[in-house]
Amino acid sequence: MPEYLSALNSIGVYKYDSFISDGHSEYFGKDNQKVISDPVHKKIVNTSNREGLLKHLNLHNQGQIDYLEMSRGLADSGIEKWSFDTTKMTLTYYDIEGRALLVEAIG
Repeated sequence: MPEYLSALNSIGVYKYDSFISDGHSEYFGKDNQKVISDPVHKKIVNTSNREGLLKHLNLHNQGQIDYLEMSRGLADSGIEKWSFDTTKMTLTYYDIEGRALLVEAIG
């Protein structure tokens, strides 16, 4: 993961948000540049559950569920998006109301 974020930073992406709620991503660069991918599914839930977030991340980290199962579990827990900051090397999980529920250092 650190190599991927460093590579994005080297091409001018300072942050990107991956929206679990519908599967689209938004990439941000200098001078207000922004690239948005298409959504891949419909929004799932409207309430957040931090315990569900931690449960599904732990299951994935232990190899008990794959990426897709983890993403569905996060969406079912009300996680709208995760945001990668390629400068600070952090990953932040946000709920549907924009609250940061978890911030992790990368690397």
